[in-house]
Amino acid sequence: QVQLVESGGGSVQAGGSLRLSCVASRYTSSWYNWHCMGWFRQAPGKEREGIALIYSGGGTTYYADSVKGRFTISQDNAKNTVSLQMNSLKPEDTAMYYCAARWGSQCGPTSDYNTWGQGTQVTVSS
Repeated sequence: QVQLVESGGGSVQAGGSLRLSCVASRYTSSWYNWHCMGWFRQAPGKEREGIALIYSGGGTTYYADSVKGRFTISQDNAKNTVSLQMNSLKPEDTAMYYCAARWGSQCGPTSDYNTWGQGTQVTVSS
């Protein structure tokens, strides 16, 4: 069973930046080029949304409209770590951010992500 551990959340003023990281462990060799990893977030009273996702096999990415141009997802060469660089943060970015993963190449936000990290809080003050 793949495990995910996030780090990097915190509090920042509007316009600032934060970087989140997610490290996967306990995966098999077949995981290497055939999985999706990325970030979802959930604010109080709102539904969870997929905001930045990446496919390990070719690096194809997905971004929600709400973060396009401000957030960048990347993966390391070992493909067991994904990072989310968040710039120009806004108060509406305040949420719990979760790393998620799934086997396969269908990486869209409505795909069935079945592995989740514990979450890391991001708070943006105005």
